[in-house]
Amino acid sequence: MARRLAAELLGTFWLVLGGCGSAVLAAHVVGADGYQFGIGYLGVALAFGLTVLTGIYALGHVSGGHFNPAVTLGLWAGDRFPVRDVVPYILAQVVGAIAAGGILLQIASGASGFAIDPASAGAFASNGYGALSPGGYSVAAAFLCEVVLTAFFLIVIMGATHGRAPVGFAGIAIGLALALVHLISIPVTNTSVNPARSTGVALFAGSGAIGQLWLFWLAPLLGGLLGGIVYRWLGHDRPDVVGDPRG
Repeated sequence: MARRLAAELLGTFWLVLGGCGSAVLAAHVVGADGYQFGIGYLGVALAFGLTVLTGIYALGHVSGGHFNPAVTLGLWAGDRFPVRDVVPYILAQVVGAIAAGGILLQIASGASGFAIDPASAGAFASNGYGALSPGGYSVAAAFLCEVVLTAFFLIVIMGATHGRAPVGFAGIAIGLALALVHLISIPVTNTSVNPARSTGVALFAGSGAIGQLWLFWLAPLLGGLLGGIVYRWLGHDRPDVVGDPRG
């Protein structure tokens, strides 16, 4: 268990450092001559996908590669994970995310003029709705977006890791799914689908992000539960149809 929890901590650390780090350090950069460049939304979406893809291949064989409380809860709901391990996994993920947020703050603070504005949308890669949504989306739109996308993320995870799925490709499918989720929802909430990721930067982003953090726990966890339950029914193997692709 100690090794599994360490893998979850390190994997979540890598996800937050890589994904949120790309948003904070590389999304929008102003050169010394005033020229603006950067990787933009597309680059950030790919960075999140690449961190989970590489993390799964590096650490998935140790812990299963959840790196996300919503995934852990969804896999439990889908009968893929024991209830006794849910809370320890989530605690390890949150610790890893907060550690990554602290390291990222130290790196970002090395730039002259760096400052976090708690009232700005997406401050320090934080998630938000209303005035803190990159596109000004309402709390209802943000909640719906996070629930639905997390549910489908769980469906992809459970499908890609199913016993009849092609062996060795799960990490690619999951990484691409997370990139797609970000392409859809960065303008809406700055994309959470992961309560640990949201917590890891919100604690350093100020009162605005912290005050809205409840949504980025409630909605992804609800979406994870829904996705796990749906796929538990959808991909269930009944004894009378074992081997049938419709099982």
